[in-house]
Amino acid sequence: MHLIRAARLKGLEEDLHMSGTQFNTLISSLYVGYVLMQTPSNWFISQIEKPSVYLSGGMSLWGALSIGTGISQSYHSALISRFLLGFVEATFFPGALFLLSRWYTRNELGLRIAILTCGSSISNAFGSLIASGLLSVMDGTLGVPAWRWLFFTEGALTLIISAVALFIIPDFPSSPARWLTREEHLLAYLRMEEDSRGLERDQPRQANESGLQYSLTDCKIWWLGISLSSMIVALSFGNFFPTLCATMGYNPTITLLLCAPPWLTGTITSFLVTRHSDSSGDRFWHITGPMMMGVMGFIIAISTMNTAIRYVSLCVISSLLRR
Repeated sequence: MHLIRAARLKGLEEDLHMSGTQFNTLISSLYVGYVLMQTPSNWFISQIEKPSVYLSGGMSLWGALSIGTGISQSYHSALISRFLLGFVEATFFPGALFLLSRWYTRNELGLRIAILTCGSSISNAFGSLIASGLLSVMDGTLGVPAWRWLFFTEGALTLIISAVALFIIPDFPSSPARWLTREEHLLAYLRMEEDSRGLERDQPRQANESGLQYSLTDCKIWWLGISLSSMIVALSFGNFFPTLCATMGYNPTITLLLCAPPWLTGTITSFLVTRHSDSSGDRFWHITGPMMMGVMGFIIAISTMNTAIRYVSLCVISSLLRR
């Protein structure tokens, strides 16, 4: 998902004969399927007994489509691959969040979600480092441009990890679990039953009201949805992170190396903020505080042309807006 940004630095647009805003369209096409598929996908997960098979299967299709992007010989074929990739990728992250919510109580969930989200930040960091090496070493190998090797490598690794994930991702506490004893399995089930009863006391609903109806009529969900959508729009700068770093005047290898520290900083910040949020029980200030500091980072970025200050502002934005 992220390597297309690095591929742009090494001939993606030229080889696919792209012009104008076609690169922006290529990036945006992924989010069409990603947005449309998230809710149906999570509804489907709630109806099946083995989400491990569903999530790992989605990952394998994800890897195959990534390889398909590398094979693409034209803008339109790459566009189709990216469009389909959005539908497939939408199964994993929302599904993983839903699965975590079935294993951990409300007081435990924040840190676990942060650890999952940190995977995205770490992939941004190490993806940039890997891309830097591949773009500098693999260019022309077997007559294939370096940017294609990015997608081949990402796709192959995803296929391998999806095969392993089939045996690692757990199913629901209500399903048999080979990695738990009978007593541990019963404890996992009962503790979530107790937590859900506490949620029902805090947020009662009509006996004949479905979960979907309750969600659509809960104003908190709408406000959180609007807030999250606004934050995702702000985070769209990540799609152009290597391009932004390239404006500092460095070659592609150094540019990609400079992309790593901001995301590593974001990983550490995310872990510390959510850990303190869980221990203190506060959510509001742990969400709004980092976001306000992220806004300050945007203001700094557009207010100066000083290279060091601009780079620090990118670190602030990537560290604080991913909370």
